[in-house]
Amino acid sequence: MTVSSTGTRGETVPTVPSAKSAVDTVDVAALLERGRALSTPVLRTAVDRLAAPMDTVAAYHFGWIDAQGNPADGDGGKAVRPALALLSAEAAGAKPEVGIPGAVAVELVHNFSLLHDDLMDGDEQRRHRDTVWKVHGPAQAILVGDALFALANEVLLELGTVEAGRATRRLTTASRKLIDGQAQDISYEHRERVTVEECLEMEGNKTGALLACACSIGAVLGGADDETADTLEAYGYHLGLAFQAVDDLLGIWGDPDATGKQTWSDLRQRKKSLPVVAALAAGGPASERLGELLAADAKSNDFDTFSEEEFATRAALIEEAGGREWTSQEARRQHTVAIEALSRVDMPEQVRAQLTALADFVVVRKR
Repeated sequence: MTVSSTGTRGETVPTVPSAKSAVDTVDVAALLERGRALSTPVLRTAVDRLAAPMDTVAAYHFGWIDAQGNPADGDGGKAVRPALALLSAEAAGAKPEVGIPGAVAVELVHNFSLLHDDLMDGDEQRRHRDTVWKVHGPAQAILVGDALFALANEVLLELGTVEAGRATRRLTTASRKLIDGQAQDISYEHRERVTVEECLEMEGNKTGALLACACSIGAVLGGADDETADTLEAYGYHLGLAFQAVDDLLGIWGDPDATGKQTWSDLRQRKKSLPVVAALAAGGPASERLGELLAADAKSNDFDTFSEEEFATRAALIEEAGGREWTSQEARRQHTVAIEALSRVDMPEQVRAQLTALADFVVVRKR
């Protein structure tokens, strides 16, 4: 994989060179669509169990209806986790349909976290639409998030099998780590300095844990042993770190038309994301100046009124100090470790190629 940096918004993400292999024949869009098509009916059935108005609020969040309750064909996300859960089942020699309950459970937990995160972070836009708390109020965002979390465990446990119990244990562990990561993320916003190691630990919890679960839960439901499931989790964990590194780049330099978020969104929220932390750790004039500005920002009562130029200055200092390039290289490294984990699992070669192609997709996405 190579890394490029153009120095402009919305252009730089790690890139993976094309080598002629089975990976080149994989239709990633079709994989994502399969995950969405197989999991969405079960997901909608689960959401229909919620009491009103939570069912309607959840339907709005998933993009099935608009704010007025009319049917909509909204952007429900990339569906990476459902796709991974189905492939996980196939990696264990089972049919992809075996992984559907796992795909739905992971997607429910993921969206529980989005509902709460949007409220805690004050994000007003997600997937190019107003967030749930903005439309329906903070109380509904909290309640619906809690309900989705409960549904996730219900969807698995009602299978009534030993494998379902094993899958639920992995999901609850991943959920606890995800919440740990969110707590760390919030606490870091109020600290002047966070180490790179602390940031990676937080992102491993907040993003890596649930992706790791998605990559093993289908295999567990398909009867895989713990060693196989743990190795697939390792693939997913490092894929999650690569995913988050790219997300951190997009959180500062992403094109708002593609990401659906404000310009410089992570800087507006004072997030200690990887580019920021790496830049502050680098040393040198740009790093020192950035540290001075961020320390002053933390004490400022006028931060919310900063101009676009002020945010652009901070982004430029992060790039000058090397934070942008370091994060791109970290995405590359985590991608490599993830792919290496796949080599330790005996699985059909086509499934291996599909998991590899999805990993490539994660680190070259622009949204």
